[in-house]
Amino acid sequence: MKTRFLFSLLLVFIFTNLKAQFSTPNTGVNWTLDSIAYHSPTTVTVSGNEYTLHEDLMIEENDSLSIIEIQTLKIAAGKEVGVKGFFKSDGMDITITAIDPANPYKGFWFYDESEVYFNNTLIEYGGGLKVVTANFEMYNSEVSNNSSGSSTGGAISFSKGSPKVMFSIFENNQKAALSSPANASVSAWIEGNYFEGNHQANGNAPQINMGPSGPSDTIRIINNLVIGDRSLTKVGGISASSLMGVDNLILIKGNVVRDNRYGITSMGNSFGIISDNIIEDNDTEGDPMLGGSGINLFSTNEIVVTNNQIRRNLWGITLQGTALINLGNDDPDNFNPGQNVFSENGNDGEIFALYNNTPNPVSALHNCWIEDQESMYEQVEAVIFHKEDDPTLGEVSFDPFECGVIMSTLDLNKNAFKIYPNPAKNSFFVESEEKGSLKIYELNGKLIQSQGNLKGINQIQINVAQGVYLVEFETVNSKSTQKLIVR
Repeated sequence: MKTRFLFSLLLVFIFTNLKAQFSTPNTGVNWTLDSIAYHSPTTVTVSGNEYTLHEDLMIEENDSLSIIEIQTLKIAAGKEVGVKGFFKSDGMDITITAIDPANPYKGFWFYDESEVYFNNTLIEYGGGLKVVTANFEMYNSEVSNNSSGSSTGGAISFSKGSPKVMFSIFENNQKAALSSPANASVSAWIEGNYFEGNHQANGNAPQINMGPSGPSDTIRIINNLVIGDRSLTKVGGISASSLMGVDNLILIKGNVVRDNRYGITSMGNSFGIISDNIIEDNDTEGDPMLGGSGINLFSTNEIVVTNNQIRRNLWGITLQGTALINLGNDDPDNFNPGQNVFSENGNDGEIFALYNNTPNPVSALHNCWIEDQESMYEQVEAVIFHKEDDPTLGEVSFDPFECGVIMSTLDLNKNAFKIYPNPAKNSFFVESEEKGSLKIYELNGKLIQSQGNLKGINQIQINVAQGVYLVEFETVNSKSTQKLIVR
């Protein structure tokens, strides 16, 4: 009997350790990593500013966890941080990583009604962030090299509300950088971020993969860089779509989308604006029957498309199903100045600036259909596929057409000056053949640094938070702007 009792205790001990987890007592206390280590030394161990999480951790609904100093949190393989209360990671330099990058931790699960705030935080080698709550904000952070775990749809997957992701970096994640489901309403605000090489699994999805916004708010995807890894032939740039009949309101503005399978797509019950984007070289798959559009609309409601620069994709703009588009209109009740620029979008030796594969008529006035030339009517007609080519399709009204100065806020004239390395850390170099002055702005327009009398190669020291900045270089003859990523 004694032997059986000891054996039973041993089984209980083994089972408890297999399910090891520390849960805060739900008493309204603000916990830190130090206080968790003090109360449960098997959960968190400490060595200087380095903390190691050995067990699953749950922050209960009345409790909070704050990481507010320069700290590194290493998490054991397969372990997860769950938050039902309040979570804040906001210090000068915080890293959340795996003990062994080859064996990722499971990730973070932010439960319904939790509140979450990240700033100046690197999150890497985990299973992503599953965000069920509507109360989520991230600034000046980096989310890189995450695999599937707590989150399966993306490095960060959202479920509802209006989460904010601003001035952050997303690189080399196994799935999409950001995602939301097709049957829920998520009106995310995604601004000033840098995305590169996400969806390393090379699945048929974009780096930013958002479902519908819902009827009461708008998905805002503004002033981001979305750069593809050309070896990932299935990965697109940006999608904001409604595939389940939910209303979708979109604003996709001021982004640079380059080297993906396709640039920007929207599907289903979507309304909104796509404007001021630079969409170039989105042709990585190479098969025009499977992708390669600068902008693709599939059975959308009317999308206003204006002042975009669309170059060297397999297709410029493609319209499918019953998609509706306003590409330029003089009607005061439906006015759109047009001003989209198209250049060298083509496949199989033929140029396709616009392919209207719908029965709907399209108003497309005041656009530049062939960049850098004053075109004749017949030349423009030749790069637009519509009723004139197939009588079952809708007619595109494209006259008047024009090529002039495009007033894009993100016209990256890289011939005027060079900046490198980019991304940068504590400094970067600016190179110009002409003498000029340099200014560095936050994306909200705030001037944070300036320097004059620069010519040739000059090193510029910077002391700013991680994020995305605009670098303006002005000479007597020109003014140009490029984006600078700071890690």
